[in-house]
Amino acid sequence: MKKIVLLIVVFFVAVYFLLTNYFPEVEINRYDSLETVQKQKAIEKGWIPKNLPSSAYDIVETHDVDRNTIFGKFSYEERDEESFLAGLKESNSTYKAEGFLFKVDTKLNLVDFRNDPTAFMR
Repeated sequence: MKKIVLLIVVFFVAVYFLLTNYFPEVEINRYDSLETVQKQKAIEKGWIPKNLPSSAYDIVETHDVDRNTIFGKFSYEERDEESFLAGLKESNSTYKAEGFLFKVDTKLNLVDFRNDPTAFMR
């Protein structure tokens, strides 16, 4: 009887391990504008940077709750480029602000972002 109970426990531990490690909780969200981001409270949840330009559109973010990673991108209108870049700190070809890293393509008005993994180590 003890062997059966032990086997059942080992089985459930193995299933739990497989489910938590091989099936991560990844979610992809798409927003058409900053207004939609605000309605969905994505900024408050920490999935979208606070400093998005008001003209941001085609916003996509992917977050993995298990690994604490966030990746995303958005486009913006030319009129917001100067003020958006002014709020960022440049480090090589990457910009930083409030726990996020940004790659900005000023020719295409496209920004890729991700959470800064070093932000939590301070």
